[in-house]
Amino acid sequence: MTTVELAPGARTTVSPMDARPLTCSIGAELHGVDLADVSRDADLFAELRSLLLKHKVLFFRDQDMSRAEHVALAERFGSLEDHPVVGSDPDHPGLVQIYKDLDSPPEAFENSFHCDATWRVNPPMGCVLRCVEGPAVGGDTIWVNMALAYERLPERVKERIEGLRARHSIEASFGARLPMERRLELKERFPDAEHPVVRTHPETGEKILFVNSFTTHLTNYHTADNVRCGIDYAPGAGDLLRYLQSQATIPEYQVRWRWTKNSVAIWDNRSTQHYAVQDYWPAVRKMERAGIIGDRTF
Repeated sequence: MTTVELAPGARTTVSPMDARPLTCSIGAELHGVDLADVSRDADLFAELRSLLLKHKVLFFRDQDMSRAEHVALAERFGSLEDHPVVGSDPDHPGLVQIYKDLDSPPEAFENSFHCDATWRVNPPMGCVLRCVEGPAVGGDTIWVNMALAYERLPERVKERIEGLRARHSIEASFGARLPMERRLELKERFPDAEHPVVRTHPETGEKILFVNSFTTHLTNYHTADNVRCGIDYAPGAGDLLRYLQSQATIPEYQVRWRWTKNSVAIWDNRSTQHYAVQDYWPAVRKMERAGIIGDRTF
């Protein structure tokens, strides 16, 4: 609850944020919330952060924020990161402009289930994404509860992946379309990161299935427990990784959001994946995203 000073000696209490779950597993839409106010109010932000940990992704309509307010809100969570390929708004460092129109080159980064920038040693904690302009129909985004994806794995699979680690690569994703010299330069700047296949959420303690489309291979699978002879390694590790990656496609773990102008999504990048549906060409879709620097995985 938030207390507001009206006049000397007079106080009133404001109702909590109205969070309405959108599915049984993930996501809530918040009503009666002005995110520009949240960016300036520590108590409101604390309430919003608590709801984010509970629902994993929060949605808002009709948020006519300035870019400065967008950045200020995201910075409540922590420092912002730039993107080495996409870049950010020069006037608002950390605010990435994801603009798609008829002149945009075809690409296939967003329309896959992924967790942002797991090719970093410290992947982002979360993101604040606002729709500046969107198509009348199409261009939705899907989010997935990867804590639930882990929870519902068969016990035999949980036992099999305990202690496994995996490699995540910007070279094999964003870098793949670049000329070889630039691709290798990108890899030198951002060597493949290694993360646990099952990470622990630093705030909630949840166990999270942490492989996605940036994940290239398992790094410590080839042991006596898993391999009888050398040929077991490639199909065994690859088949297991593909099975784990496929868990993000299960509808019962998902929420789908239809964007409108000035709608906003805030998500916990540590416990979710997302997929931007690219079904709207030749319509225009302009999004602005602030990504928050995260911690080392464990």
